[in-house]
Amino acid sequence: MAISPTVRTGRWRWLSAGLAAVLTLSACGSGSDDKGGDSTAKNITFWFSTSAQDQGYQDLAKEFQAKEGISVEIVNVPYDGYQDKLKAAAQANALPDTASAPGLDTLWINKLQDLSSIANNATNNINKDVTIAQEGKVLAIPSDVTAAGLYLNKSLFDKAKVTIPTDPAKAWTWDEFLAAADKVRTATKAKYDLVYDRSAARIRPWIYTHGGKGFQLGDDGKFAAPDPATVQALTDFAKLNNDVTMPKSVWAAGADPNALFKSGQVVAYYSGVWQVADFAESITNFEWVSAPTPAQPVHATDINLGGLVVAFNNDKKADAAKKWVDFLFQRDNYTKLASANGYLPVEKGLTLNYPFKKKEALDAFALYVKEMELADPISASGAANNTKLLLAGKTVDDGLVKDEMGKLVNGQQDAQKTVDNIVKGLNQQIG
Repeated sequence: MAISPTVRTGRWRWLSAGLAAVLTLSACGSGSDDKGGDSTAKNITFWFSTSAQDQGYQDLAKEFQAKEGISVEIVNVPYDGYQDKLKAAAQANALPDTASAPGLDTLWINKLQDLSSIANNATNNINKDVTIAQEGKVLAIPSDVTAAGLYLNKSLFDKAKVTIPTDPAKAWTWDEFLAAADKVRTATKAKYDLVYDRSAARIRPWIYTHGGKGFQLGDDGKFAAPDPATVQALTDFAKLNNDVTMPKSVWAAGADPNALFKSGQVVAYYSGVWQVADFAESITNFEWVSAPTPAQPVHATDINLGGLVVAFNNDKKADAAKKWVDFLFQRDNYTKLASANGYLPVEKGLTLNYPFKKKEALDAFALYVKEMELADPISASGAANNTKLLLAGKTVDDGLVKDEMGKLVNGQQDAQKTVDNIVKGLNQQIG
């Protein structure tokens, strides 16, 4: 199975690039116009986003230059609009030599080198379920993975003297968790039991953990009608949005669940691993902790990808570019990268030394690693569907799911109508 990211933003809107953008990219990308000179490249470019997570790349670039004599210019591209800049670079024949990209694009997918020798290297031990392959070629290897999980206001649990499970293999059920959260809310006079991210990627694990299959592509390339367990799971989810267990304002009106949890008046928050660094720095008014995701009866999460590491076939820069990617995923080097950048790893069995100063952050990452090891394979199916569509030159807008779920939560339609509208709308989008 090969999967592709749906993290952080959802669907990219393909915008026309202006002349200024093209000229800028022509200057900073190495492109495919490097046709003369020494056959051994002495410098390459690596496009990357999120400056808070670049230390690992900077450190490895120095080691790579010392070993191979090839310098790597790391170009930090703002995440918002990154995909459009890659598209403009392709149109200007000025693609970078390598990149950690937010997604693939059919405009430049034929410019990618085959990374099979790196992905299939047994020493690297890369999780092959998360590589992106087409026609026997590995086009991209994710720099990291993301997963969904449960955060608790530990201070409220301690005050209410309610025990929190710590072993994912002995996770509570959703019924058990909600009963515990309700007890905590009542005892501490908190406002809500739970806030839950408003996104298609978050509703998937709710469905999966309740035994549903969710929205899956069929063999005909279209989304199939979900199973009864999916309909029941959404029915149950809507009932929880009663302004006691969960606030209706999140799923019905787009209120910020992160801010609600940080207020200290919410017992629990279901979100993603990217919250760890934020919580470790910004939550000072109470203690928080990551807890095992409830399983009822399925142990599942929603596994998506961080950046997609690719090597472009830029003439005489191609060999050096592939060497850099190979260097990144060599086991010792990737251990340094994942540790320094705070990544959930794509390589199995690593011992990581994360830079977090707070114990709750370190504990959270250790828990996420265990959760992913135990997760049912369906946890990666949402992203796998997106990869199938992407490689076929199609995309879907997950905003449809949020809109239809909002109608369900508001009582404008039942769960069956909601799933029918979602399936119909997704199939209309892909044509």
